[in-house]
Amino acid sequence: MSEFTSKTIKIIKAIPEGRVATYGQIAGLAGHPRAPRQVAGMLKRYSEKYNLPWHRVISSKGIVSIKDPLAKLEQAERLREEGVEVSTSFEVDLKRFGWKVDRFDA
Repeated sequence: MSEFTSKTIKIIKAIPEGRVATYGQIAGLAGHPRAPRQVAGMLKRYSEKYNLPWHRVISSKGIVSIKDPLAKLEQAERLREEGVEVSTSFEVDLKRFGWKVDRFDA
């Protein structure tokens, strides 16, 4: 496993309940700010294997952006269960619910 992958997994696991992080934010914290798509790919590959809180990761626009309609609904519901407000258009207020972290030491 690459250092980037390992660090990304640790960062995703550290997102607190009731908060969201963006794909780009996670990539930046892992040292590769131009790799948000790789973060998305890792979530697809490793969420189940490493029990990642995948539902806490959203787009930089504050939108639940999963294409699969059932997974999108599941993500929104999981976030709501943690107290995150998700609009009917799947938007989240990043200023209110975004994970505020400047750096991550792992």
